[in-house]
Formats: sequence, C-alpha cells, structure tokens
Amino acid sequence: MSTDAIVLLRDDHKEIRKLFRAFQAAGADAKATKHNLVDKIVEALTVHTYIENEVMYPKVRVLVPDLESDILESFEEHHVADLLCAELDLMGPDDERFDAKTTVLIESVSHHMDEEESDWFPKVRAALGRKELQEIGARMIEVRANAPRRPAQPGALKKAATALFG
Repeated sequence: MSTDAIVLLRDDHKEIRKLFRAFQAAGADAKATKHNLVDKIVEALTVHTYIENEVMYPKVRVLVPDLESDILESFEEHHVADLLCAELDLMGPDDERFDAKTTVLIESVSHHMDEEESDWFPKVRAALGRKELQEIGARMIEVRANAPRRPAQPGALKKAATALFG
C-alpha cells in the first residue's frame, strides 16, 4: 500500500465515485438499497473530509503558501458536503428530499474531486517531494484510524455549549 498522500486521496475518490454510481443506478423503488448506499457515502465522505481537513490541507498550506486560496475553497466545499451529509444522516429514504439531497451531494462532491484531481493534485505534486507526500500520507493513515465515521449534527456544538455554560 502506497503512503503517497495523493495516491491515498485518489483511492478514496475512486471508492466514493463507485458508491455514487451505485446510488444513481439504483431504481426509484430501491429505497432500502439507496438508504444503505447513502449510509456508506456519508461514512466515506466524513472520514475523507476529516483527514483532508486535519492533515492534508493544513500541511500543504504551510509548505505551499501559493495554494492558500485553493485550500480555503476546498475547506468551504467540504463544509457544504459535511452539512449535506449531516442532513442525510438524519433522513430516511421515504423523505421526499432524500434522493434530491443525495443528488446535490453527488454533484457537489464530484465537482470537488474532479477539480482536485485535475488542478490541485498536480500543483501539490509539483511543489512537494516524494518524501513529503509519503510523510503526509503516513499521517493521514494514522488519523484515519480514529476519524469520525458519522457527521457532527448541525447545532450539536451550540447545544453542548448551552448545556455547559447556560
């Protein structure tokens, strides 16, 4: 198994795209199948965005300051994906917006992954050496082991703070 950070992220993208295709291929009456696939999509995206946000983006931001605006945009795209995942995590396949919300998530994340692969990854690879990418990848593997598998629910932090501090 490679520890190159970009290879690891591309592998994640392949798995996520596979889940997206399975959802899109499921029939309109395949509610249980779609619910199961969305559960897997939410978990895969929660882990993936976590390791990028916690390891890859901060490290590249320090090592390649010219990519600051790309990284900030990626953080925002992840934020949107995280919100959609949190909403989907609370929904069932009978909810009238379940398929529509999943479709929006798929479109948004697909655009983000395409942009990373065609534009951002080549810039990062050109700026960083093999050893640096392997070190980042090794750290991503470590962090992945304890990464959250379910999204934080909107308002959960506010509720916790209110409970603690009134």
